[in-house]
Amino acid sequence: MDKATDNTPRVRTRFPPSPTGALHLGGARTALFNWLFARHHGGDFVLRLEDTDRKRSKDEHVQGILAAMDWLGLDYDEGPHYQTKRLERYRQAIDQMLEHGRAYWCHCSPEELTKKREAAMAVGGKPMYDGACRDKNLGPAPGAVVRYKGPRSGSTTFKDLVKGPITFDHKELDDLIILRSDGWPTYHLAVVVDDIDMGISHVIRGDDHVNNTPRQILLYQALDAELPQFAHVPMILGPDKTKLSKRHGATAVMDYLDLGYLPEAMINALARLGWSHGDQEKFSRQELIDYFDLNSVGRSAAVFDTDRLLHLNQRYIQESDPARLAALLPPFLAARGITDYDQAVLLACLPELTPRAKTLVELADWAEPFLVDEPAMDPKAVKKFLGPERVPVLERVRALVEAKGVDHPQELEQDIKSLAGELGVKLGEVAQPVRVALTGRTFSPGIFEVMGILGDGRVMARLNRALTLASK
Repeated sequence: MDKATDNTPRVRTRFPPSPTGALHLGGARTALFNWLFARHHGGDFVLRLEDTDRKRSKDEHVQGILAAMDWLGLDYDEGPHYQTKRLERYRQAIDQMLEHGRAYWCHCSPEELTKKREAAMAVGGKPMYDGACRDKNLGPAPGAVVRYKGPRSGSTTFKDLVKGPITFDHKELDDLIILRSDGWPTYHLAVVVDDIDMGISHVIRGDDHVNNTPRQILLYQALDAELPQFAHVPMILGPDKTKLSKRHGATAVMDYLDLGYLPEAMINALARLGWSHGDQEKFSRQELIDYFDLNSVGRSAAVFDTDRLLHLNQRYIQESDPARLAALLPPFLAARGITDYDQAVLLACLPELTPRAKTLVELADWAEPFLVDEPAMDPKAVKKFLGPERVPVLERVRALVEAKGVDHPQELEQDIKSLAGELGVKLGEVAQPVRVALTGRTFSPGIFEVMGILGDGRVMARLNRALTLASK
């Protein structure tokens, strides 16, 4: 399918999370697929919050979902719509079905329904409603519900855009409740009315909704509405091929923000969960929009690979502009107690650090020695490289820095190589004590680059500090 033209219906997709918790990876993947499909076809993407679960829906979850959508860059053309603001519309739809004999009032009590289910199961049947009130022509009453009056024979078939044709026998479907006894609509009724009113052309969702689809198709028909097209995308598994859950690590989208991932890495990883474009692994956002379509979505469950995500994140960090990374790092630096630092120094050190960091958390860790007055000293590094025998080496290096400064790293490198030759030692036996003196660690970018970033004053101060430690 190409972008919509004057002769084809406009593509309209939706993402309808329930604000009963954080936005998780499965929901984010569904949102992304709907967003990409709409953008690919020049259509609209609608955000709807299905907040009729009054006990569990909370404003903090709404804000969390909106924040996650914003972080991922999944902008919406309409919404957010709230189901709790559409109760009158749902009641109108139910009244329409009652008026046309497509729904009926049911007075069966919960206790009666329990007995009916138990009796059916006792003889090997399914715990389905037996339709006792179906033809009684009852009206409203305390504790009564409204049920859809479904067909007793025949079948419903629909063409799933991912799975192909699917058929359900109507004998497997009982008369589902569409209005609860508390006056609130049920999920099936509300979602169908919403999709009708919002002109949704394609319902793209997880394959755990496949069994809901025939029921909802029947409700579309009961409301004399045109059907959308349905596509059910594969479920997401953890590396052990079981359903993705907290035991596999973080599952909430915003957890990955806190872990130091870039949104483009998350988008890229989510897009590859069940969708592919040849052997390509890394995509720009525009490439995803250009290439995405449902005919490339697989039917098999997709495995969420945290190692792949980490690799992608590392690549995106390496390709990011230092100014952008510097703007993202403050919360990660603050977590390390670093709030007052020289922005110019941070910008200067980032090109040396990005090849080494897989996440923004790691990048903040690498940046720490450059941004504090006195870096924390690794006790093992001090013991190994700052003993009394290192004093002559550190004194000679300090004299070189004092005489020539650190603005010309290539010259300084040659001078220190000459010093190593003069002392009859390998370059590492000079470089490592200096590295520990400057950064407190045994790993860092090249010491001459480190010196250039720190500047004469801080290099001299750190060498003096190291000499004090080494002399003890």
